[in-house]
Amino acid sequence: MAESRPAPDASAPITPAATAIPVRHSLRDQDVLWNEFLALAALAVDSVDKSVRAVCEGQFDLIHEVEEDEADSDRLEVSIERECLRILALYEPVASDLRRMATILKVNRDWERIADLALRVARRARKSSLDANGPPIPESLKSLARDTLNQVRRCYVALTGRDADEARAVIAGDNAVDARYQAIRKEFKRSLAAHPDQTDGWLRLLSTARNLERIADHATGIAQTIVYLKEGVIIRHESVGHEAG
Repeated sequence: MAESRPAPDASAPITPAATAIPVRHSLRDQDVLWNEFLALAALAVDSVDKSVRAVCEGQFDLIHEVEEDEADSDRLEVSIERECLRILALYEPVASDLRRMATILKVNRDWERIADLALRVARRARKSSLDANGPPIPESLKSLARDTLNQVRRCYVALTGRDADEARAVIAGDNAVDARYQAIRKEFKRSLAAHPDQTDGWLRLLSTARNLERIADHATGIAQTIVYLKEGVIIRHESVGHEAG
């Protein structure tokens, strides 16, 4: 007859070997998710680049690619959120791992919105080009588009490098984008009053400027979260609070 074995002692301490496998699985899953998240970010940056080329250079053949990118970003955003929530529930990460998961959960939607706004910019640029009675795209709007693209690119560099200094440079650069946008609003409103026969065209250009400014705002929000990722501090509204004081 086979010898009976004693039941395992439930009070026995858990050894490092017993916890090593779950930890390895947690880190692996987090790394895979982080890479998917960076892929979404790269997709959004590429969408903005193509949209800016449509605005500044009339490369409207790229709009089909921007449409495909936007559809891909929608799918990725949902998939990444689900996986992030699964990891948080299953592994309960702490410290820097938790900050990384919190960053993904918070910023994931921002990148998807950037891709969505980029598509709007590209489509409006194409519509403006087809409007024989509409005004041409002003140089001031093209400058805003280039500034916005620069902000998004720098934001992506800061994210991939987890570079808080670069992120702060993006945050500081938002003031210049806002100032340019406000100047464009005034310029376009004057043009709208002077050329009432081109109302649709000027309103379309004003909407394009607004969408570009919103893209830059999303980049700023992402940059603020990058500072949190690297340093563990929340800096939202810091400048607002300082000015108010």
